[in-house]
Amino acid sequence: MTVQFTLNGKRVTLSVSPHRRLLDVLREDLHLTGTKEGCGIGECGACTVLMNGKAVNACLVLIGQVEGANITTIEGIGGRELHPLQRNFLKTGAIQCGFCTPGVLLSAFALLSENPHPTDEEIAVAIAGNLCRCTGYKQIIEAVRLTAEELKAS
Repeated sequence: MTVQFTLNGKRVTLSVSPHRRLLDVLREDLHLTGTKEGCGIGECGACTVLMNGKAVNACLVLIGQVEGANITTIEGIGGRELHPLQRNFLKTGAIQCGFCTPGVLLSAFALLSENPHPTDEEIAVAIAGNLCRCTGYKQIIEAVRLTAEELKAS
Protein backbone atom coordinates (compact mmCIF):
# COMPACT_ATOMS: atom_id res chain seq x y z
CA MET A 1 0.00 0.00 0.00
CA THR A 2 1.02 3.61 -0.45
CA VAL A 3 0.67 5.90 2.56
CA GLN A 4 1.17 9.67 2.68
CA PHE A 5 1.55 11.68 5.85
CA THR A 6 3.46 14.59 7.32
CA LEU A 7 6.44 13.60 9.44
CA ASN A 8 8.16 16.26 11.51
CA GLY A 9 6.85 18.93 9.17
CA LYS A 10 7.78 17.20 5.90
CA ARG A 11 5.48 15.32 3.53
CA VAL A 12 6.30 11.60 3.27
CA THR A 13 5.06 9.02 0.75
CA LEU A 14 5.91 5.36 1.36
CA SER A 15 5.07 2.02 -0.18
CA VAL A 16 4.76 -0.39 2.73
CA SER A 17 2.91 -3.48 3.88
CA PRO A 18 -0.33 -2.43 5.63
CA HIS A 19 0.44 -4.84 8.49
CA ARG A 20 3.50 -2.92 9.66
CA ARG A 21 3.49 -0.81 12.78
CA LEU A 22 4.29 2.89 12.69
CA LEU A 23 7.10 2.19 15.16
CA ASP A 24 8.83 -0.19 12.77
CA VAL A 25 8.45 2.11 9.78
CA LEU A 26 9.90 5.03 11.75
CA ARG A 27 12.89 3.07 13.00
CA GLU A 28 13.64 0.71 10.10
CA ASP A 29 12.54 2.59 6.97
CA LEU A 30 12.94 6.22 8.01
CA HIS A 31 15.89 5.68 10.40
CA LEU A 32 14.33 7.78 13.17
CA THR A 33 15.65 5.77 16.09
CA GLY A 34 14.71 8.25 18.81
CA THR A 35 11.39 6.43 19.07
CA LYS A 36 12.18 3.38 21.22
CA GLU A 37 10.55 -0.02 21.43
CA GLY A 38 10.00 -1.16 24.97
CA CYS A 39 7.18 -3.58 25.59
CA GLY A 40 5.59 -3.69 22.13
CA ILE A 41 2.08 -3.83 23.64
CA GLY A 42 1.38 -0.19 24.51
CA GLU A 43 2.11 -0.45 28.22
CA CYS A 44 5.45 1.36 28.66
CA GLY A 45 5.19 4.51 26.50
CA ALA A 46 8.76 4.26 25.17
CA CYS A 47 7.43 4.49 21.61
CA THR A 48 5.24 7.56 22.19
CA VAL A 49 4.92 9.90 19.21
CA LEU A 50 2.44 12.64 18.44
CA MET A 51 -0.30 11.87 15.93
CA ASN A 52 -2.24 14.99 15.03
CA GLY A 53 -0.95 16.53 18.25
CA LYS A 54 -2.02 13.67 20.54
CA ALA A 55 0.38 11.30 22.28
CA VAL A 56 0.02 7.75 20.92
CA ASN A 57 1.96 4.51 21.23
CA ALA A 58 3.57 3.92 17.84
CA CYS A 59 3.69 0.18 18.57
CA LEU A 60 -0.12 0.11 18.48
CA VAL A 61 -0.59 2.13 15.29
CA LEU A 62 -0.65 0.33 11.96
CA ILE A 63 0.98 2.32 9.19
CA GLY A 64 -2.30 2.58 7.26
CA GLN A 65 -3.79 4.53 10.16
CA VAL A 66 -1.39 7.43 9.57
CA GLU A 67 -2.73 8.23 6.09
CA GLY A 68 -3.02 12.02 5.96
CA ALA A 69 -1.92 12.40 9.58
CA ASN A 70 0.65 14.69 11.09
CA ILE A 71 3.26 12.64 12.96
CA THR A 72 5.88 14.18 15.24
CA THR A 73 8.75 12.18 16.69
CA ILE A 74 11.36 13.31 19.20
CA GLU A 75 13.51 14.35 16.24
CA GLY A 76 10.80 16.84 15.26
CA ILE A 77 10.45 18.93 18.41
CA GLY A 78 13.85 20.49 18.86
CA GLY A 79 15.40 21.36 15.55
CA ARG A 80 18.85 22.96 15.65
CA GLU A 81 18.30 24.08 19.23
CA LEU A 82 16.79 22.15 22.08
CA HIS A 83 13.14 22.82 22.85
CA PRO A 84 12.72 24.44 26.31
CA LEU A 85 11.23 21.17 27.55
CA GLN A 86 14.36 19.28 26.46
CA ARG A 87 16.61 21.89 28.13
CA ASN A 88 14.64 21.61 31.37
CA PHE A 89 14.81 17.81 31.34
CA LEU A 90 18.59 18.20 31.28
CA LYS A 91 18.57 20.97 33.89
CA THR A 92 16.46 19.05 36.44
CA GLY A 93 18.06 15.63 35.97
CA ALA A 94 14.91 14.19 34.42
CA ILE A 95 17.14 12.30 31.99
CA GLN A 96 19.00 9.40 33.51
CA CYS A 97 19.36 6.25 31.44
CA GLY A 98 17.45 8.04 28.66
CA PHE A 99 15.46 5.11 27.31
CA CYS A 100 12.07 6.49 28.30
CA THR A 101 13.00 10.12 27.66
CA PRO A 102 11.73 10.56 24.07
CA GLY A 103 8.31 9.15 24.95
CA VAL A 104 8.00 11.14 28.17
CA LEU A 105 9.08 14.32 26.39
CA LEU A 106 6.43 13.85 23.71
CA SER A 107 3.71 13.14 26.27
CA ALA A 108 4.71 16.30 28.14
CA PHE A 109 4.92 18.26 24.89
CA ALA A 110 1.37 17.20 24.00
CA LEU A 111 0.17 18.24 27.47
CA LEU A 112 1.76 21.70 27.22
CA SER A 113 0.30 22.16 23.75
CA GLU A 114 -3.21 21.54 25.09
CA ASN A 115 -2.77 22.94 28.60
CA PRO A 116 0.10 25.43 28.88
CA HIS A 117 -0.41 25.87 32.66
CA PRO A 118 -0.88 22.36 34.09
CA THR A 119 -0.91 21.47 37.76
CA ASP A 120 1.49 18.83 39.05
CA GLU A 121 -1.43 16.40 39.14
CA GLU A 122 -2.26 17.11 35.48
CA ILE A 123 1.40 16.57 34.58
CA ALA A 124 1.41 13.26 36.44
CA VAL A 125 -1.72 12.12 34.61
CA ALA A 126 -0.27 13.15 31.23
CA ILE A 127 2.90 11.12 31.72
CA ALA A 128 1.22 8.19 33.48
CA GLY A 129 1.48 6.05 30.34
CA ASN A 130 5.28 6.39 30.31
CA LEU A 131 7.23 4.05 32.54
CA CYS A 132 10.51 5.31 33.97
CA ARG A 133 12.59 3.18 36.29
CA CYS A 134 15.28 5.75 37.01
CA THR A 135 13.87 9.11 38.07
CA GLY A 136 10.84 8.38 40.20
CA TYR A 137 9.05 11.07 38.13
CA LYS A 138 9.82 13.94 40.54
CA GLN A 139 12.43 15.46 38.21
CA ILE A 140 10.18 14.94 35.18
CA ILE A 141 7.29 16.78 36.81
CA GLU A 142 9.69 19.53 37.88
CA ALA A 143 10.99 19.89 34.30
CA VAL A 144 7.47 20.14 32.86
CA ARG A 145 6.42 22.64 35.54
CA LEU A 146 9.54 24.76 34.90
CA THR A 147 8.85 24.74 31.17
CA ALA A 148 5.25 25.81 31.72
CA GLU A 149 6.45 28.68 33.90
CA GLU A 150 9.02 29.76 31.28
CA LEU A 151 6.47 29.61 28.46
CA LYS A 152 4.00 31.62 30.55
CA ALA A 153 6.63 34.31 31.16
CA SER A 154 7.56 34.61 27.49
